[in-house]
Amino acid sequence: MKIGTVKEIKPHEYRVGLTPSCVKAYVTRGHQVLVETAAGDNAGFEDDEYRGTGATIVDDKREIFDRSDMIVKVKEPLEEEYGLFHEGQILYTYLHLAASKNLTDALMDKKIKAVAYETIETKDGSLPCLTPMSEIAGRLSVQEGAKYLEKTFGGRGILLGGVPGVRRGKIAILGGGVVGANACKIAVGIGADVTVLDINASRLSYLDDIFGTAINTLYSNDANIEEALAESDVIIGAVLVHGGKAPMLVKKEHLKIMKKGAVIVDVAVDQGGCIETSRPTTHDDPIFVIDGIVHYCVANMPGAVALSSTIALTSVTLRYGLLIAQNGLEQACHISGAIAKGVNLYLGKCVYQNVATSLNLEYTPLETALEGK
Repeated sequence: MKIGTVKEIKPHEYRVGLTPSCVKAYVTRGHQVLVETAAGDNAGFEDDEYRGTGATIVDDKREIFDRSDMIVKVKEPLEEEYGLFHEGQILYTYLHLAASKNLTDALMDKKIKAVAYETIETKDGSLPCLTPMSEIAGRLSVQEGAKYLEKTFGGRGILLGGVPGVRRGKIAILGGGVVGANACKIAVGIGADVTVLDINASRLSYLDDIFGTAINTLYSNDANIEEALAESDVIIGAVLVHGGKAPMLVKKEHLKIMKKGAVIVDVAVDQGGCIETSRPTTHDDPIFVIDGIVHYCVANMPGAVALSSTIALTSVTLRYGLLIAQNGLEQACHISGAIAKGVNLYLGKCVYQNVATSLNLEYTPLETALEGK
């Protein structure tokens, strides 16, 4: 199979879909890898390193798309890339289709075989290709929340860890999954007053066992969310519905009960956001203020720590990419249920239920779509 990876064009997205060691893994198994010039520069990987492991460096992005059977990226294609795809091509990347009808329509029109990192799911329900980025985003969320809580950015001027004689800042984390647990680690580490809310009682018990009296756990309901909003200096939105839109937990009218200069970090913004007033922002313009509340809604947070993120991401995406390359997508789906769960679109059909529901599209089971090929 011919594998292509290109330079990401999303603002301040510095990660890359393949590292030189990934290239070597594909090449040693008989595949050809095309890498766009300077694709890995911002993640710390130079063209010569790719050449040294067997990649062909190509200046023209269109040529890579034209020649490749599978495109391996990090982030979803932007509008200027829609026209580069050809029918039957495999796209292997983060997609977050539930938050983008335009992208979904474009990929369906092109009859792309779209495999989303974020919905590859193992038998135990874990999301191996999403987990490392969720870990990073969770840890960054506290770091960013603490920064934008500073008065110079419009925040309350609160030090989350406090100092002797001064109350610690309060953080409420909406969601106790991978993002929430990793946000907890950093928030507890800097000495903040931490509350985690979740609808899953067993998850709250797990977090209580791990963090003990260092955190407060609350069942996520309207009353507890409103109480947390009123009391907290930083709110971290960390909820996830596999492949679907995030539930809207905080409405615009809730902002009036929050403290002026409090900060919202909506990690779920790439799935539509769990805060009604959220909208995707970029690293070069990361915040906006509504009703006195600072919103940080960068949709590709891990891109800021590109080297760590790229290594963490490709370490888990490689095994599934190799399985697809070795067997073709159709056979790989029969071999691996995890990859089958990762297929969101197939030759013009939406084959992932939560995406179809979120976008009001007709849902076709993957097995049916494969039979009709």
